Amino acid sequence: MASLQEQLMKAGLADEKKAKALKKEKYKQRKQQPKGTTEVNETQIRAQQAQAEKAERDRQLNRERQQIAERKAVQAQIRQLVESNRLDRKYGETAYQFVHDKKIKKIYVDDIMLDQLSRGRLAVICVNDSYELVPEVVARKIQERDESAVLVLHDRKQDDNASDDPYAGYEIPDDLMW
Repeated sequence: MASLQEQLMKAGLADEKKAKALKKEKYKQRKQQPKGTTEVNETQIRAQQAQAEKAERDRQLNRERQQIAERKAVQAQIRQLVESNRLDRKYGETAYQFVHDKKIKKIYVDDIMLDQLSRGRLAVICVNDSYELVPEVVARKIQERDESAVLVLHDRKQDDNASDDPYAGYEIPDDLMW
């Protein structure tokens, strides 16, 4: 049995030029359409999804690494501030007690440092599991970077109002310890 195209040509309804042109066009359409398009599309979609998931994991890892690097940089800044501004307390005779991690800790300071600590002019800082004394200005800078590093810093506004103190005229005995 002959194809429809051949039958139309025999009947004189179509000519050879039109038949060749149609054949050529069908050939071009088949050539442009890749074989197995459904499988290729599925594999492409899977590959794109896997690539997107990998990119998201990479972004998350980069964020975590960046946060760790920022924390390390802040800790290095705090260490540098403490190292350059800490006060020497070698000859301290008076124990100053404070709370750190729900435990009472004790450092020895001299009487001048004890007075400055109670007035908020000095602060106790924890760096590398050791306790250091620094001036209030430095403690405020450290507090901006990491609040947990500053253990003791009294508010100066409350403590320095000696003019309103009704007991300002009375002398405190030297041997009195609180």
